[in-house]
Amino acid sequence: MASYEEAGAKDFLVTATPGAGKTTFALAVACRLLISRVVDRIVVVAPTDHLRTQWADAAAEVGLNLDPTMTNAQGPVPDGAHGYVTTYAQVAGRPIIHAARSGRKRSLVILDEIHHAGDGLSWGEAVAEAFSDVHRRLSLTGTPFRTRPDERIPFVGYEMDGELLRSIADYTYGYRQALADTVVRPVVFAAYTGVSRWRNNAGEVVAASLTDAGTRSVEAAAWKTALDPSGGWVPHVIAAMDERITHLRATGMPDAAGLVLASDQDDARAYADVVKRLTGEQPMLILSDDPRASRKIEEFRTSTRRIAVCVRMISEGVDVPRAACLAWMTSYRTPLFFAQAVGRVVRARGVHESATVFLPAVRPLLTLAAEMEIDRNYVMAPPPKGVDDEDALDMPVPEPAEREQGEFEMLDSQAEFAHVLHSGRAVTAEPLVGGPVSEDDEAYLGLPGLLTAEQTAAVLARRDSDLRRRVDTAARDHQMAGGNLFTASEKSSEGLSDGHAGWRAAAELRREVNQLVGRVAARTGSPHAQVHSQIRRAVPGPPSAAAAAEVLERRRDHLLGML
Repeated sequence: MASYEEAGAKDFLVTATPGAGKTTFALAVACRLLISRVVDRIVVVAPTDHLRTQWADAAAEVGLNLDPTMTNAQGPVPDGAHGYVTTYAQVAGRPIIHAARSGRKRSLVILDEIHHAGDGLSWGEAVAEAFSDVHRRLSLTGTPFRTRPDERIPFVGYEMDGELLRSIADYTYGYRQALADTVVRPVVFAAYTGVSRWRNNAGEVVAASLTDAGTRSVEAAAWKTALDPSGGWVPHVIAAMDERITHLRATGMPDAAGLVLASDQDDARAYADVVKRLTGEQPMLILSDDPRASRKIEEFRTSTRRIAVCVRMISEGVDVPRAACLAWMTSYRTPLFFAQAVGRVVRARGVHESATVFLPAVRPLLTLAAEMEIDRNYVMAPPPKGVDDEDALDMPVPEPAEREQGEFEMLDSQAEFAHVLHSGRAVTAEPLVGGPVSEDDEAYLGLPGLLTAEQTAAVLARRDSDLRRRVDTAARDHQMAGGNLFTASEKSSEGLSDGHAGWRAAAELRREVNQLVGRVAARTGSPHAQVHSQIRRAVPGPPSAAAAAEVLERRRDHLLGML
């Protein structure tokens, strides 16, 4: 606020981490400017219809009457209202009416998540046309953003960042600051790997691990296959999140909830079926084309429902403070979307609350998570280091987006806990110097500084086999009841039953090899991929994800010798 008042400028851009309180700040500015008669009207532009209501409700709590129901067909702002809330889509539909409303009186225009004005040139042009002559503009965003030179967002200052333009904020309030002020929760990122199998367009069956995919194209296919709701990866990770919700509810967060983030509506519906099958409770399904979507979000926010399955609609701006877990089951991986989505589970209500994000152990997501996790550990001083803590795995190097994949048929997938992130590195479940983790210690899972990274990894790894049994039991029960949990896998395996059984039989060996690779990497300081390459040279054959049991046995023995 002091920075805003000192600047006294027509335009002001605030970059504040999701959950930090941008709405509260903007409404405080609006109240001050109205009281001091700097402005006479408030106009808020939000990304979605649901956020219009959320803004209006928040404004009412501080004594501001902002109408969230005005349409483009209406004329002047109703008497008695301090202003109104609209959307970028409405402004793009008829910018001249918004120019007339905001120009009739001295107005403050609050542009919430201003980067939306770059979603197509028409939106940016409409925002510029509607609000170029207003008295004050306050722009808000949850994270710094970049854009192409030909898509400048109006009212935003830029500097060159390589070949792109990077926004320049007048004030920045990052996750690190918000965590230090106990405004947001610390986040634990739990990465899950696993083997995916698919048939490529040449008819060949390919198998690859999420953490040992080799090339970007193979990694993309393994990731896409893992997210297939008919495989084994999705149920396993949903079960892990559900168990975490149960634990949170038993240890101080009685209304704790989780979000499952899907790529599209078909996947969302299928994930909802998996949740129902595993938990026995129907999740809240929130789809953007559902006219009841806003009502469902509000119902979930205030209810005790455990899980909501959604697409992009709930990823930005929606305030559900009781949501403390997020299952990342989408192929989206831009920095802006990642920060906004994780922001749905970080808003703090108490000093002992934490958030857990369950995500695929793929390089693009691990890189984004590491950046946020380093900020967390800067504020939350970690406990004393264990004997092997210095040898934690290096993070993989981020790579550019892969090329478009050809057509392929997804067959099956499995999941297993890989690691947690700690100081920008991957920490596996090593044998603990201080002994096993007690039940009391488990109550603090996710609060950095109370459990070491190794202990947190040990807790999650120990629960992994229990989760696998739970998922397998649910699958058998569903099949006995006439369901079809692994339809895609079964159909694609016709004529390949022996190979399918062999792959299942080798799963335990493959997990053992991956765990030993993690231990060797931790001891030597080498990246995961480098150890995998080394073992393939020592014991020739296909990648471990596609290797037969006898090859895996020899690799296991070789790795044991290295330790």
